[in-house]
Amino acid sequence: MKALPTNQLELEIQTQGYNLVAGIDEVGRGPAAGPVTIAAVILQPDAKFEGLQDSKLVSPKRRLDLDRQIRQQAIAIGIGWASSRYIDEKGVTAALRFAGSQAINQLSVSPNALILDGVHNYLMLPCHTVTMAKADQTSTCVAAASIIAKVARDRYMELLHESYPQYGFAGHKGYLAASHMEALRQYGPSPHHRYSWAPVREVARAFDH
Repeated sequence: MKALPTNQLELEIQTQGYNLVAGIDEVGRGPAAGPVTIAAVILQPDAKFEGLQDSKLVSPKRRLDLDRQIRQQAIAIGIGWASSRYIDEKGVTAALRFAGSQAINQLSVSPNALILDGVHNYLMLPCHTVTMAKADQTSTCVAAASIIAKVARDRYMELLHESYPQYGFAGHKGYLAASHMEALRQYGPSPHHRYSWAPVREVARAFDH
């Protein structure tokens, strides 16, 4: 059984004098449609969760239950977004920075340290930042952020599905599943597709001719 995330890293950072540590994680970097979503979460020191894990490792039903638990035990939660158009115009790294800054600014209290999933500090903020590969599988607050971001983005894609049911967004959430690619070829890209992604761009060109 895979080890569950702990608050060990958060405690180590707090011993250095940073009392408010926010976990940061993103979802939606890779899909061909929809936004990139980033969550920032500051947890209560005594927060306890039943089976908290990286959002990719738990079922949709479990994610909803964990989302509820996290919201009950968080000091603060912020969610930031960057649209497909922003990604096309500015690039993924700029989109991550934009959405991450939004998420942190939405927190009701300001963190003095951040734990960022991944090895690249795309935020570049004047705040003590610790980057770590697979932090969403080792750090409690980052795992919590991964759940919050995933649930928020999934709900957004389900709403998008109501306006564009032909693409099946509620199922694949914008990732390029075979059914999504087939719908793209049949209907062409929607305004929510990422035209900077090669498969979308190629289909768009075919529809322009």
